[in-house]
Order: sequence, then C-alpha cells, then structure tokens
Amino acid sequence: MTTKQLTLPIIGMTCANCVASVERNAKKVSGVSEAVVNFSTEKATISYDPAQAKPQEVIAKIERAGFQVPTTTLELAITGMTCANCVNTVERTLNKKVSGILEGTVNFATEKATVSYIPGAVSRADMVSAIERAGFGVVQAESPEALVDAEKLAREAEVRNQTRKFWVGAFLSAIMFWIAHSKLMMFVMTNGLEMTSGLEVYDLPTNLLFWALATPVQFYVGWDYYVGAYKSLRNKTANMDVLVALATSVAYFFSVVVTLGFIGDGHTYFETSAVIITLIKLGKLLEARAKGKTSEAIKSLMGLQAKTARIERDGQEFDIPIEQVEAGNRVIVRPGEKIPVDGVVIGGRSAVDEALLTGESLPVDKQVGDSVIGTTLNKQGVLKIEATNVGRDTALAQIIRLVEQAQGSKAPIQALADKVSAVFVPAVITIALLTFFFWLGMGVGFTSALVRMVAVLVIACPCALGLATPTAIVTGMGKGASQGILFKNSAALELAHKLDTIVLDKTGTITKGEPTLTDLRISPPSNSPQKGEDKSSGRDNQPDEELLRYAASAERGSEHPLGEAIVRAAQSRGLTLSDPHGFQAIAGHGISATVEGHAVLLGNLRLMEREHVHLNGLTEQAEQLQNEAKTAMWLAVDGQAAAVIGVADTIKENSAKAITALHDMNLRVVMLTGDNEATAQAIAAQVKLDEVLAEVLPGDKSAHVVQLQEQGQQVAMVGDGINDAPALAQADVGIAIGTGADVAMETAGITLMSGDLRGVSKAIKLSRATMRTIKQNLFWAFAYNVILIPTAAGVLAFVPSMPSYLQELHPIAAALAMAFSSISVVSNSLRLRMVRL
Repeated sequence: MTTKQLTLPIIGMTCANCVASVERNAKKVSGVSEAVVNFSTEKATISYDPAQAKPQEVIAKIERAGFQVPTTTLELAITGMTCANCVNTVERTLNKKVSGILEGTVNFATEKATVSYIPGAVSRADMVSAIERAGFGVVQAESPEALVDAEKLAREAEVRNQTRKFWVGAFLSAIMFWIAHSKLMMFVMTNGLEMTSGLEVYDLPTNLLFWALATPVQFYVGWDYYVGAYKSLRNKTANMDVLVALATSVAYFFSVVVTLGFIGDGHTYFETSAVIITLIKLGKLLEARAKGKTSEAIKSLMGLQAKTARIERDGQEFDIPIEQVEAGNRVIVRPGEKIPVDGVVIGGRSAVDEALLTGESLPVDKQVGDSVIGTTLNKQGVLKIEATNVGRDTALAQIIRLVEQAQGSKAPIQALADKVSAVFVPAVITIALLTFFFWLGMGVGFTSALVRMVAVLVIACPCALGLATPTAIVTGMGKGASQGILFKNSAALELAHKLDTIVLDKTGTITKGEPTLTDLRISPPSNSPQKGEDKSSGRDNQPDEELLRYAASAERGSEHPLGEAIVRAAQSRGLTLSDPHGFQAIAGHGISATVEGHAVLLGNLRLMEREHVHLNGLTEQAEQLQNEAKTAMWLAVDGQAAAVIGVADTIKENSAKAITALHDMNLRVVMLTGDNEATAQAIAAQVKLDEVLAEVLPGDKSAHVVQLQEQGQQVAMVGDGINDAPALAQADVGIAIGTGADVAMETAGITLMSGDLRGVSKAIKLSRATMRTIKQNLFWAFAYNVILIPTAAGVLAFVPSMPSYLQELHPIAAALAMAFSSISVVSNSLRLRMVRL
C-alpha cells in the first residue's frame, strides 16, 4: 500500500477534546491510517492511501465535525498543450507530484489550470516549477490585472510564431507539389494514364532537391512536434505530438534511405511528410483561433470595465485612472457615460441601462439611496455616487471570476472522453504497427505497408475528443454570462438539462417581495367626510387622493411594512403629506392619529369594531380583497368608514410569462411558500401553477424538495432568501435570484443576475442546447476515429467496388481529415453563441 502524508491547518480548536475530535473524525475516512493533531501549531498530519481516500474527503469530514480547514484557489495560464493527453499530464503533475494541492483541473479550451490548495503547504512557484518540469509553460505576471495582458501577449506571440512556421512550410511544400505535378504531367504524356502507378518514382536529382526542401519543414516547421513528443515520453505518456513526429519521421527517413540508394524501388515521400506537417500546423492554427472565440463573451465582459473615473474632491472634479478609485470616493457620472465602480446614489436621478450584466432590456430608474453596478450605462441625468466596491471587489470582477472558475471545472459527461484519451495514443501506435506487419505479411510490399501505417498514425485525432466538452462548456457559459445567467460550475450546466420539476419560492421570486398598495375602494359619496366638495360623481378621483393623503400622513409615524407601502404610494403620486398628531400604534389592530384636524383610524376590522365605526357598506369590498390574497386595511375618518385599502405583495410583471415558458418546455411548476393556503392558492391561480405547497416552515422547505426527489423527479429550487439556502443546496440544481441574499447565491448552482423569473427558462434552454452540442461533438469525435482509423488501416481494400484512393488512403488525405476533425468540433461549439434563449 502506498501511503501519502497531508498536513492541514485547523481553525476552531479550543481544547484537547477538539484535538481528539479532529483525529477521530479524520480516521473515519476509509483509507486514512493515521491522524495526528498538534494543538500548539493547530495542524493535523494525515497519513492515507491515495487509492482509497482523497484529501477533499478528509477536509469535508473535519469540517462536518465543526472545524475549519482553510483552502484557496488560483488559476494558471498554461502554454504548450496540444491535445487531451497534455491535459492529463498537467493534471497528473499537479495532483500527484505536488504536495499540498487538493485538486487541479485543466481546461483544454481555455488552456487554464484551476488549482485548489492549502495555503502555506504549497506556493504558486512550486506549482509553476512542477508544470515546467513536465514540459509545459505558465504565463507569469506581477498582478492579476497584468496577468490578463501577459496571457494575451503570450498567446498572440505563439500564434505569430506558428503562423510564420506555417507559411514557411506552405511555401516549401508548394514548390515540391509543383515539381511533383510537373513530373506527373510529363510522365502521363510519355507513358499514358494506365502507367501512373510509377508517379512517385523520381530520379536522383529530384529526390535530392526534395530532400533539401523537406528538411527545413521537418526540423524547423515540425520541431515543436519533436519537442512535445520528447516531453510526453519523458513523462511516460504519449500525446498527439508523438503520433505526428512518428508518422512524419517514418516518411522522411524512409525517403532519405531510398535517396541514398539503400532501397532500390525509388519511391520517396518527402513531399508527403512536408505536407502532413504543414496541414496539421494549419489545422492547429485554425483551432487556436476558433478556441479563442469560445471565450469571447468573457473577454467582452473584461472589455466593459471603464478606464477612468471622474471624482469630486474638495469641490473640484477631475479624472483619475480606474485603478486609483477608492471606496468612499464621490464619483460623478454624466449622461451617456459608464458607471465606473459599484456604489450608492447620493445625488441626482437617472435611468441606468443594466442589460450587459443582467440581460434586462429596459433601463432601471435610479435615485438617492439606490445601488448602482459598475460598467452599467447612465442614460439620462447626472448621478453622484459614493463608491462602495472597487477593483477586484466590484460586481463585474466577481462575475468574471465566477465564470472563469466555472469554465475551468469539468462536466461529468467529460469523464468518458478523459478515460479514452488516456489510452488513445498507445492504442493507435499499436494499431499502426499491426497494420504494417499485416500488410507486409499479405505481400503488398514494404512501401505500401509503410504508407498504410503512416496514414493510421496521421489520421488518429485525440484533439477532437479533448475539445468536445470544454469548448461547448466555455461557449455556453459565456453565452449565459452575456444574458445575466451565471453557472457556478460545469456540473450545474449539465444537470439543468435533466430537470422536470421547478420549485419556486413565492416571496421575492414570483412576487416582488415587498407590500404594494393595489386598491383604494371608497365608501358611497354621501358618507365621505370631505367638506365643500361635489361628491355626486364616484368617478371623480379627488376623494381617492384625499383619502390616500390622510392615510399616508397618519402612517408617517409608523414603521410597519403595510404602512410604508401606503406612504410610498402617496409619494409616487406626488401627494403632499401632513405631519400626524397624537399618533398611536394599537398592537394587533392598527394606528390612530389626527391629520389636519380629522381623526383618522387605519387598521383591521377589529379596530373598526373596537372604535364602533360605521362600516358604510364596505364589508363586501373588504371580503373581495381578502379573497384576492390581499390585506384589507380599513380607513375611518371622523368616526366613519371612508375606504378599504388593499395592500399585497404583488406578482412581478413577468412571472406569469416565465411560468408559461416553463410549461411550454414540459416542466412541472410548484410553488413552495410559508403563506396561508388561501393567499397561496390566489397567487397560484393568477400565474397558473401546477401545484402549491403552502404553510411550509422555513426549516421544512428542504424536506419538501427531498419528497419530490423521492418521487423520482429532477428538481430545481428557485429562491432568493436566506431561508431558501438549505432547499437550494438540497435540490438537484439550485437557482438563486441575483437580487436576493448572498448566502442564496453562494449555495445555488445557477445565479440569475436580474430578478426576472424568465431567466429560469433561459438557463434550462441554454443547458439543453449546450448538452446537445456536447453530445454531437462526442459523437463526431468517436465516430471520426472509429470509422477513419480502420479506413486508413486498409480494411476497404477487401471491398472490390471501393475506389483505389479509399482502398489505400494517402497520408496527405489522412492529414486533411485529421486537421478538419478538431476544427469541426470547435466550430460546432461556436454555434452556441447564436442560440436563441
């Protein structure tokens, strides 16, 4: 048994009992042979069998016991990877050769490694050194901001270098092709078409010229493949570079042997090796550019950041670089300008376009006290804001980090491709050797057997397998980010396509989450207390506004949410409110106050009965409001019931449309709420829900999710509050409304940046489209290799009706097919950018 040691810092130990608890819980993990805790250093040394136990399992066990194990995550931009085997090599290097790393995953599409590690146990330099020893590079920079530019410059320099090599290869290969074509034409004119079997036999001067032209292609243009193959074999693995270097070397050195006269049949393949290298170099260039487009969405988010900010200091305004803005600075934003940092409005009013971050198409009104997000666009008035979050703490910076981390994670569906990639190249080399010896034994001749072997080596493509999943994940997540949909990891993106039941919290999810005045129903005009007014017409709006003014004025002294809703309604209509006198809050009943000499009562029916107020025929109106799931508040003026005011947590404008969209996707929609049955059923009737679970205590929400899961349903929980967090964690996919509590967003697998419920159907549609693309990519990658490797091996030679070029596939045709395979996978993933949500 192989034993490894892991040293973990432990936070939260207060006595010897804590030490014993940590040791006891760590040993409960299968595979842990010893756990020793040093109380003075607050560290635990764990001995474990890596085949049975993982560090994450030990940490999870310790944390469940009530202690903390601090961990952190960083990203490394990797250079030099050419295929899925390179990804496996980097992951193996990080996970098995560097102590202190909990998990390292590599995304081939973004060419980044995401590393979770224990601070103090390992440094970034240790990781970089290990990766470089494995034969790859890591982009270095002094700061995270500089790293973005350094990575961009490194990628651009590599593309320029590869482009230069491609053109050298293309120029020299074109010369050889032109000479070969000219020789062929002369051969045909001399001997006729029926004699073209000798077209690859050249005289010695031609072979010497081809040798001179092919050598720079082989050892300058193709040198990267030799270096990559050497590093791969040194790490006891085999990648795509091994296949290319082996195939082209066989063709090149065989031709050298023929040219020197050691084999007398005269067939040479200098132009074949040169064209193979050139075509594969072209394919890699196109692949690199296509891969760059998969992450364009996140790059466009980075490009949204403002470069400067206009701040006010000592009565003067001046522009400073965005990096110099500090929390607390007062920032001036004029119409048409980007809001540079997150902040709170302390002056002015305007409409702000938040579409680029939240996907919300309509501008949002902002006034004093409202929060604003950096990089959003100020449309109308001048805003003065106080900066709250700057630099890496802004909402945009956090979104970019979240998307990058999610793109770096691996989807469960990728596991099969990873397993195949690990054995792919050795299997192909074995097939190539078997092909050579089989055809040699069949008596076709050394050259023909060699051609088929080279074709097998060239046509095999592990790159398509490695790119099938990550390119689709990166593109899909980028599309989501541009629509205000953030996925926490690839697993959430994958699982969302399986959902069949959507559970919605009511307050703040279906409804706005705050009481709003919905109705003001007044008593008959003859009973109205207004003096000197013509009340003959109930259609006159003046009595409504007067009564609302009385009610709002009385409530100015109250902090009750229902009272605040009435005050907001009056202020939104521009009514001038008076100061109440003799204000009294009557527990369980309502309030009383004197407004402009009138005795005002506002509360429930019990208050009216207690004060012996004449109800003036408003009882039916109050009952109707209650049946509509609204709170009926009675308003009495000078001892007479003047109106019934309806207040409710109103349904969001787009909730009904969102639920209809979910139904159109054949999803069952359930509402989970702590409200009473009557209110819940009234809301359900308005938005047409399939099922209502009412009067559910906050602690029982997750239990109801479990019940649905036990019925075999794939459940998504959509919520925004702290009390929703356990249910969000329990659900197969948790979806948090971005306007809600931070804990909800931290727990959920998907976050909707806007409060619009329509984002749920968009997220599921995006998941379905992404998974459909991944399956298409995997099918193509497997089918390509399953069909074309046997074709290159010559199985079609046993089918007499097949054309001769398929019976013996030329290595150049194999190289074209290989270059096309990975490009087609990436291009298919790029179609996700055009998907309609």
